[in-house]
Amino acid sequence: MEKIAIIEDDRGLNNGIALALKREDYEFYSFYTLAEAEDVSQMDLVILDINLPDGNGLDYLKNLRQRSQVPVLVLTANDSEMDEVAGLELGAQDYMTKPFSLAVLRVRVEKILKEKNAQTEYSCGDLRFNFTRMEFWKGGQKTDLSRTEQRLLYILVENEGHAVTRERLLDYVWQQSDFIDENALSVTIKRLRDKLETKEEKYIRTVYGIGYEWKSAQKRI
Repeated sequence: MEKIAIIEDDRGLNNGIALALKREDYEFYSFYTLAEAEDVSQMDLVILDINLPDGNGLDYLKNLRQRSQVPVLVLTANDSEMDEVAGLELGAQDYMTKPFSLAVLRVRVEKILKEKNAQTEYSCGDLRFNFTRMEFWKGGQKTDLSRTEQRLLYILVENEGHAVTRERLLDYVWQQSDFIDENALSVTIKRLRDKLETKEEKYIRTVYGIGYEWKSAQKRI
């Protein structure tokens, strides 16, 4: 069952979206303010309006990305190119301006969920990750990772087989904060290694002068 959150203050539109997308394998959760949608990290998709009574959807998206990689489709009456770019840069999977076709919305939602189901789970060796629900297992045992460790692991795995620069890692994990200790990345890498690696299984490779690489012969499932 796919869980879909709709954060839209127009009750008619909110209910209309749920009705238009209705399928036996979809379960809808309607929210009309950001306060009501305090935690949607366990959802499979979030349909998010930008202009809401108690805040800006883009600010909400930015905060959401600090704790979850749940797919987000942004809805807005703003047709500004800058708003669209901002939404996508903050991590939205798609962006639609009002008024929009419910048939087109249905196709885009199905596409996002199909891609999410192909990419959200990752398995290698005795490790298994679910980045939508932010759940991580090692040897069948659940492993607790901090939000910083989760974000770092996500970007490394997403770029599996390719070195990710220190600058890009710092920018993604700490959101361009001006108060990051220069050793923060090295410390977080060590913590991830301690939690996920063994003497026999090494996944995070240091690429000297560049950054780090997630190295595994296993493929995403």
